[in-house]
Amino acid sequence: MSTTQADEAEQAEVDLAIQGMTCASCANRIERKLNKLDGVTASVNYATETASVSYPAELPPERLLETVDAAGYSATLPQPAVPEEVDGAEGWHDTALDGKAKSARDRLVISAALSIPVIAMAMFPALQFTYWQWISLVLASPVVAWGGFPFHRAALKNLRHGAATMDTLISMGTLAAYAWSVYALLWGEAGMPGMRHEFVLTIERTGGGGAIYLEVAAGVTTFILAGRFFEARAKRRAGAALRALLELGAKNASVLRDGVEERVPIAQLAVDDVFVVRPGEKIATDGVVIEGGSAVDASMLTGEPVPVEVGVGDAVTGGTVNAGGRLVVRATRVGSDTQLAQLAKLVADAQSGKARVQRLADRISGVFVPIVILLAAGTLGFWLGTAAGTEAAFTAAVAVLIIACPCALGLATPTALLVGTGRGAQFGILIKGPEVLESTRRVDTIVLDKTGTVTTGRMELVDVHVAEGERAYDVDEALRLAGTVEDASEHPIARAIAQAARDKVGGLGEVTEFRNLEGVGVRGTVAGQDVLVGSGRLLADHDIELPGSLLDAKQAAESNGSTAVLVAADGQARAVLVIADTVKPTSREAVRRLRELGLTPVLLTGDNETVARAVAADVGIDEGPDTVIAEVQPRGKAEVIARLQAEGRVVAMVGDGVNDAAALATADLGLAMGTGTDVAIEAGDVTLVRGDLRAAADAIWLSRRTLNTIKGNLFWAFAYNVALLPVAAAGMLNPMLAGAVMAFSSVFVVSNSLRLRRFKAQVGLDTG
Repeated sequence: MSTTQADEAEQAEVDLAIQGMTCASCANRIERKLNKLDGVTASVNYATETASVSYPAELPPERLLETVDAAGYSATLPQPAVPEEVDGAEGWHDTALDGKAKSARDRLVISAALSIPVIAMAMFPALQFTYWQWISLVLASPVVAWGGFPFHRAALKNLRHGAATMDTLISMGTLAAYAWSVYALLWGEAGMPGMRHEFVLTIERTGGGGAIYLEVAAGVTTFILAGRFFEARAKRRAGAALRALLELGAKNASVLRDGVEERVPIAQLAVDDVFVVRPGEKIATDGVVIEGGSAVDASMLTGEPVPVEVGVGDAVTGGTVNAGGRLVVRATRVGSDTQLAQLAKLVADAQSGKARVQRLADRISGVFVPIVILLAAGTLGFWLGTAAGTEAAFTAAVAVLIIACPCALGLATPTALLVGTGRGAQFGILIKGPEVLESTRRVDTIVLDKTGTVTTGRMELVDVHVAEGERAYDVDEALRLAGTVEDASEHPIARAIAQAARDKVGGLGEVTEFRNLEGVGVRGTVAGQDVLVGSGRLLADHDIELPGSLLDAKQAAESNGSTAVLVAADGQARAVLVIADTVKPTSREAVRRLRELGLTPVLLTGDNETVARAVAADVGIDEGPDTVIAEVQPRGKAEVIARLQAEGRVVAMVGDGVNDAAALATADLGLAMGTGTDVAIEAGDVTLVRGDLRAAADAIWLSRRTLNTIKGNLFWAFAYNVALLPVAAAGMLNPMLAGAVMAFSSVFVVSNSLRLRRFKAQVGLDTG
């Protein structure tokens, strides 16, 4: 055991930023290279372009960089964190991704503008004027050379390291089509004035000297560039969850030094510094209250709507908001030791620990690309060994590469993703990328955060109980008195009471001699009556007893997890106001629909067991093992998800708070409510803009349909081409037939994707 502990002590960890990856197979290659080093355990995340590496402490980190470089890529060590300049410290990643997306966009726009006339002239004989083929060469050349440069560079890099990916096939196919077109124009018959491309859809052996494939070279390059652009744009948001978490903290603090307040940046705070927090300000860092009392809104961390009353000796958390009085706090933790920073680390660890999802096309290409290259080489060798001639041999080999070149494959994923995500956006469902879709099919358990997801997340007045007797007030009068006094308070419960009174009885009266009694309630005079509104302790402090009916109402409310607010006037208890976080009216239907999709719903909350079970019963979540998990701290939510996964479940998580961010990132599928915090939205895989839990069922159903469409597209994108590979290898493929097949496969893929436009939210619950 001591040896193990020693080994663990000698391990260091680092997150490397990786540059140069173009597909998931690149990430796998880097990971394999790093893991070959003694004592090194690496996990490379293609989506975030990072590598999380655990390595022996005696191993220089530069050795890791050299290993990545030897694999054909580059890596950099993380820069020291600068808390007061979070954006600058993290900016390298965002800037790199912005540059990549912009480069892909520029290449796509220019390549598309040049390719459209090339394709049009090749496919429509009416547009083939004299010397049109030379104009096509002029237009296609920059597309193939400049537009396709990223593919050629990646293919060359792969070649140097003995690997082949889809970039290899794209590069070989487009260059082969272009090179043969140049040969046919300069030394064949294709350069002659009046040359025409006729649609002769017959299968016959041809020398190929009169055919050009410039539309293939330019078209394939443009289609694949479109896919890469949409990928780069999606990846640009990588790491935004961490930045959003860090930005939640305060930027400055009012430190007390020799009795004088001094405004300093957070980075200059040290343990044991004393700082002041005024009402409405964020608490600068974790600490202990040494003076004052207030209500602290910790909903951004806990997700629970009720502010916590704090006083001298109570701990407070950095990033939470002081909702009441002035506080003086002594710092106990600063920088990376704070709860907010630890939560940010949880999100980072969860993101880097996600299962690496290989894109479907890359998985297929892992087998398909080498086979096609071997088949093309074999075809060339075979025909060179016969009396067919060199021109026929090269024609057949090029035909193999062209018919196998993934023209429709370049559209298979982007078009389905664009149509599916675009249709989802119309219904308030934002899907972040192709990897998300694969997760939806396997999910069997869906964990629902309570506050703000199943419930409204707002405190509301749900009931009013009034005292009985001769001097009893009616409901409206009791509510008017309470609302008038509470209207002068900024406490969320006070606002709920004041708003309910205003809605029910109209205009409120005027309050005089208002006092905020910290931690217990408020007091004021309304129309000559001395009114108290607050907790049982407030009434006890004024020697006011609750009659039996109000005591029963108070106990019943608290047993259901609601908050009981007591109202007294002129020394007598008048009413009990029941305040609660109410269940959204659509949550029950949403749970039913999730069941119909084959998912097991689980309620997860930091609230108490009584409240959790009451809410679960209300929305139709059955009693059973692990169906209601309550009293979970923010750090524990991610641990609950991990425990369910360890039991063999594939888990989706729906949440809206900062405390849900790590759990959303840990889950196999994270669905963030768009009405929640930016941190939760960025950490999730899917954003539900509507704030309606029914959208979770819609999102999973739409994702599954989109995934099925992508799979269908990929199948047909290969099927048309693979079916004609033997014909091409036999030297019997007419060039125009090859072009027609590629065009038809592209049209089919686009048409199949457009069927997703018929998706309607809350319609159709086929789990297929």
